[in-house]
Formats: sequence, C-alpha cells, structure tokens
Amino acid sequence: MPDIIQLLPEYLANQIAAGEVVQRPASVVKELLENAVDAGATSVQLIVKEAGKQLVQIVDNGSGMSPTDARMSLERHATSKIRSTEDLFRIRTLGFRGEALASIAAVAQVEIRTKQRGQETGTLLLVEGSQVSSQAPTACPDGTSIAVKNLFFNVPARRNFLKSNAVEMRHILDEFQHVALANPQIAFSLYQNDLEVFNLPAGKLSQRIVALLGNNYKEQLAGCEEVTPFITVKGYIGKPESAKKSRGDQFFFVNNRFIRSAYLNHAVLAAYEGLLPKDTHPFYVLFLELDPKTIDINVHPTKTEIKFEDEKTVYAVVRAAVRQALGLHSLTPSLDFEGDVNFAPIRPLRTSAGSPGAAPGASGTALPSPTRHVEFNPDALAASVSAAASRQASKSRSADASERQLPPRPTEQAKRDLEAFYRELGQPVRPDNEPAAPAAAAPSPTEPAPAPLPELPFLHPTPPAPTPAQALTQASSGAHSPRATQVLTRYVLLPVKSGLMLIDQEAARERILYEQYAAGQTRSGGHSQALLFPRPLTFSPSDFAVLQELTQPLHLLGFRFAEFGPLTIAVEAVPTDLPAQGEKELLESLIEQFRSGAAPLKVDRREALARALARRVAQATSQPRLPDVELSALVDKLFACQVPNYTPDGRPTVVLLDGQQLAEFFRKPGT
Repeated sequence: MPDIIQLLPEYLANQIAAGEVVQRPASVVKELLENAVDAGATSVQLIVKEAGKQLVQIVDNGSGMSPTDARMSLERHATSKIRSTEDLFRIRTLGFRGEALASIAAVAQVEIRTKQRGQETGTLLLVEGSQVSSQAPTACPDGTSIAVKNLFFNVPARRNFLKSNAVEMRHILDEFQHVALANPQIAFSLYQNDLEVFNLPAGKLSQRIVALLGNNYKEQLAGCEEVTPFITVKGYIGKPESAKKSRGDQFFFVNNRFIRSAYLNHAVLAAYEGLLPKDTHPFYVLFLELDPKTIDINVHPTKTEIKFEDEKTVYAVVRAAVRQALGLHSLTPSLDFEGDVNFAPIRPLRTSAGSPGAAPGASGTALPSPTRHVEFNPDALAASVSAAASRQASKSRSADASERQLPPRPTEQAKRDLEAFYRELGQPVRPDNEPAAPAAAAPSPTEPAPAPLPELPFLHPTPPAPTPAQALTQASSGAHSPRATQVLTRYVLLPVKSGLMLIDQEAARERILYEQYAAGQTRSGGHSQALLFPRPLTFSPSDFAVLQELTQPLHLLGFRFAEFGPLTIAVEAVPTDLPAQGEKELLESLIEQFRSGAAPLKVDRREALARALARRVAQATSQPRLPDVELSALVDKLFACQVPNYTPDGRPTVVLLDGQQLAEFFRKPGT
C-alpha cells in the first residue's frame, strides 16, 4: 500500500493558517494596528476602502524594518519577540506569534514600505499570494506603511462569506476602538473611502474616551483605581444614569491587551447591584495590570480570551474597585433619615423669617430634624404661637363670613313639592325629625355643616352595542356584556361560558403591535408620527455602524431619520404608539437585539426587528392601571389578530381556566 501522508505546499499551509488568523478585514486591521503599537509609533493612520475588502492600509512612524527584517516578516513563525520558552511567560507585547503578515500575504496583495530611522532609503516589497514579486530600495518616511489590497482575491469562497460593508465596517471600528483606547498616548486617525472618521490626538484616557465614544460621557465618567500586591485596577466607570440598553461600551484590558470576559463583567455588575434600571448595562473602561506569569493569553487565535491563575481574587478586586469608585463619587444611595419608611418625615423647626434654616414662605411649628441642631428661641416660639392664634381667629372670621353668604333655606312648600317628587319615583323620604346617619368625621365647630344631598335614584344607562370580542364571549357564556377586570395591574380577567379567561396585558399588546409592524413592512412603510422638531441623537461608532445597516428595515417600521453629522442622526418621525422622548433608548435596544442575535431561531432581519420593536414598545408603554374602556379595546384588538394566543416568540397571551380547573382549587385535600 503506497504512503498517503505528505507535506502540504507552503502556499496551501499559509492559506490554512490564514483561516485562523484572518477571518475578515477587521482581523487585518487588528494585527497591523498591534504591530504598529509594538513598533513604538507615536502616530498611526488607518485607511479603509470598501469596508476593507478593497484596501486596508496602516501607516505609522515607528522604528521601521531593515531590508532583511522586512523580508523575514513574511515568513511563518518569524518574530522579534520570542527567543526562548521563558519568553512565552513574560509576554507584554501585542503580536508575538509571527503569523500575522505571513497569513495576510497568503490571501491578499500586500505592499510594504518601511524605513529605519537614520537610514537614507527604505525598502519596498510587493507580495501576492505568499509570493514575493518584487523587493527594491525606495524613498519613504521613517516608519512602516503596509497596504493590504483585494482581500481573499485568491480564495473566492471566503470572499463570498463576507458580510455587507456596514457589518464589516462595524467590526473594523470595534478593533480600532480597542487599540485606540488602550493607547491614549498615541495619535490615531481613521479614513473611510477618503472621508475622515476619527482624528484622535495623543492625550489622557478620559479625553480619548470622550473623543471616541461621544461628548455624552464628558460628565458621566468616574475614576476607578485599586492597587494591591497581586493586581492593579485602573480606569473609568460610568454613572448609573448613563447606563444604556446596548452592551457595546464595556472594555476590559489586561496588560494593555483588550479581552472579553463574562466573568469579570459579572464582577462589575455585582458592584452596580441595585443602582441600574432594568435591562441596562453600565459603561466602563478598566485596565488590569498583573504578572504575565499568572495569566495565559495564548488560548484563542485572536488572543481576546485569557485564563487567570487566581480568578476569584481578580473577581473580588475588580468588584471592590468599582464599588469603591461608586462610593467615592457619591453615586451610591446615601442614608436618608427623612426618606426612611419606618419613621414619619421630621421637618426642621421653622424660625422667624430671615433666620438661618427658615423655609421661605413657611409658617407653623414642627419638630427639629435629627440631622440639624436648632437652638431654642423663646422670642421665635412666642411669635409662632401668636401667628397661630391670629390664623385661628382669621379662620373663624372666614367661617362666619361663609355662614352669612349661604343661600336661604327652602320654604315648607318647596320641601313638600320635593317629597312628592320622590314618592312618585318610589324613593324613600326621610322626615325632618329623623336623625341622620352617623358621619365618618364630625365637622369642625367653626365650620358650617354641609347641607345633605338628596338621594338620587341610580339610573342604568342603555348599554352600548357589544364589540366583536364581547359578542364572541357573550355567545359562549350566555350572559350579556361580560366585564373585563384588571388583576395585579398586569392581567385582564374575563368571564366566559366555560370558566375564566386570563390575558397577559403586556404580552397581548406585544402581539398586537407585532402584527401592526409586520403589516407595515409589506407596504411601502409603517405608520409614522412626525415629530414637531427633528431630534438629534448621537451614538457610539459601533452602534452607528449597526444603525446604518438597519436603516431600510427601520424605515419600513416607521422610523424616519437622516444623517446629521459625525455619528449623529436627526429623527424626523417615529412609529405610532412610541412613547415620547424614547427614541434613543428604543434604538439602542434594537441595536443590542441585532448585535447579540438573541433570537432562538434564525429569522429574517425585518422579522427580527418587528419582533424586537413590538416587545420594546409593549414594555415601555405598559401602564399599571387601565380604564375599562381601554381594557375592552385591548381584548378586541387581541382577538382580531391572526394568532391571538401567542406572542411572536411563542409565549402565551391567553390562559383559559375551565369549570373543572376552578373546582379543583376548592376541593378538599386528599379527596
């Protein structure tokens, strides 16, 4: 039997390696940006065309490479950062495997221009599909410029799997953000299709955060720092009121390398416990510094996942650092004696006008507050007693005046006529000498007793015509006009012939809204309500990239907006039934829904957005109490839906309890 195992050709081995390292244009951006930082650059420029499919170019002013180093950088497993096994456990640089340029050159056309400081000329290399087609001296500035053109030109199947330009640009922005945040001492710029997206000068971390993520964070940053012998935690966290529906603005860096860690994210959320609104996520940029020997960063090809030697200690220190920052910046609730539900609110003793602690326009006496020392003032007490006596006398005079202004009492003939009128109606008439029923509270001696109101008969209005849902229920129950009742401010109870029907108010509204939005998508667009003035909204770069991708589906749902500057849109109209001033939060929720892909089944993008919008609006517009008219209207709209029994994601909207089930509740145990 012939031998069947053989070595792969070099170009094929490089393409296989590229499958792990280079997954999309953003992978190229990440590797080249990290190389520029490791080269000691103080200025880095990123140029992108067609979301990186046509061109990704990195220009830096770093140390540059010699002609030999430039040629060796294209070989697999060639690196300047590893010399021995021990070096693997002392890694503090970003790139170290020596696979980046070799893998990129295997699936793209690469042009490298590099020059070391002090050298008169640099080196130009042209590479295509791992083959060096040209190497020659050239005139160029200090540093390195690497242009990656036509990514996956020789692997068309891989190129076909790339997403739309908006999706690929979102991933590029994510990688650019990570490197720019980790290195605020370096100036970064980003150009997309010859348009400047970012121009970030070197500065402090707080300035870099605001420049990258928007001016909204200018007043929302709280410094965080905790130093221990084992680990150091530094960075910034956001105030609870700055929490957003999306998870995008959360960054962990370990030894200046961006990582993803659900474990550490849980530590931060534990520190915010009790401070965040429901379904919101805090902002944070936290840097962890610890001995490289205690972590393993080589557990994932993209190096965004690491392992800690002592995870519990890291968790505890991160949580304590965030909690301390919340307390130092007065972001946690402080003890408030006046707000304690176990005690009645105690107001400070009011003194004479103009004295310290006097409430403007206030009068009367009260007990002193336990948190403020008030000296006893006999003159002020006498003045307050005198003022109270004056008010009592004024009140008595007002009562006398109101007594004099009362209309004259009815004559005896008028009383007899009124009694005769009530007898014709069949209503009982109480004689004048019959004692009245005891009142809940006797009137004040200084206030006149109100005249008794006549006992008018209860008149039943003519019932309106039943709605479709009422008619259906009446036909099944044999009763006339069943009354819908709200239970626990969340459920609607409706009697039917077979028992009781229980409707989840929020789930029913979600089903109604979903079918409304789905119907709007089949037309040219959903129903919109125009805003009186366009409302500008600013997003983070990654969220803005997602928003651009969702423009057409959002238009079909009823949103109308146009670009209004960098990372900003002007909202002109919103879908009907949308709560006022809720556009930013709702759009962030939809962006997060789309980013996380939380749907259990793969559904069409329009379908997913209609589901997400229906759920968010139903949650935002849920009211604790609804009038009977609105309850009936909700039931009518639900039963007019094509699928009234379930929400779009399969949760029940209606539960029916028949007579047998109701009887089981009252059955004696054991029978």
